[in-house]
Amino acid sequence: MVEQGHDERLLLIVEDDAAFARTLKRSFERRDYRVLLAASAKEAHELLLTNTPGYAVVDLKLGSDSGLSVVQVLHQHSAAMLIVVLTGFASIATAVEAIKLGACNYLVKPSNTDDIEAAFTRESSDVEIPVAARATSIKTLEWERIHETLAETNFNISETARRLGMHRRTLARKLGKRFIP
Repeated sequence: MVEQGHDERLLLIVEDDAAFARTLKRSFERRDYRVLLAASAKEAHELLLTNTPGYAVVDLKLGSDSGLSVVQVLHQHSAAMLIVVLTGFASIATAVEAIKLGACNYLVKPSNTDDIEAAFTRESSDVEIPVAARATSIKTLEWERIHETLAETNFNISETARRLGMHRRTLARKLGKRFIP
């Protein structure tokens, strides 16, 4: 919608993890970006009232907000803005949706400044990306789903077990097997 005032070196970081956001901010500032921080969808919307960044990094999960709605608003604000979505809970569905809503790339955490900057500059599709040699195992998929549900419930074992439809002791046993001190 608003293309005037598009700022090539202005980066908006929408991330609810304050420590990670500060680290990214400092790192991008060392690369001569001017950086705005928002910890929620609401804060991002407010910053767009007076700014049109050339770049944005958006966390997929922003507390109770979805980063996908932020991607949609950012893209509507400026179709030229290069938007990278970061997530600790990658899925094909959210990756596809992020791209459809206007993101130029989708990265799994942990990603560093080099990864993100490379994602901004990767403007066209890369047909040389190697295809995985084997599919993800059922155990890995199960572990990822358990971890995602744990995070959603603030690591409440009983609530996680209920949501996953398994006995609490079964979940505790599975977590014990994968526990890494």
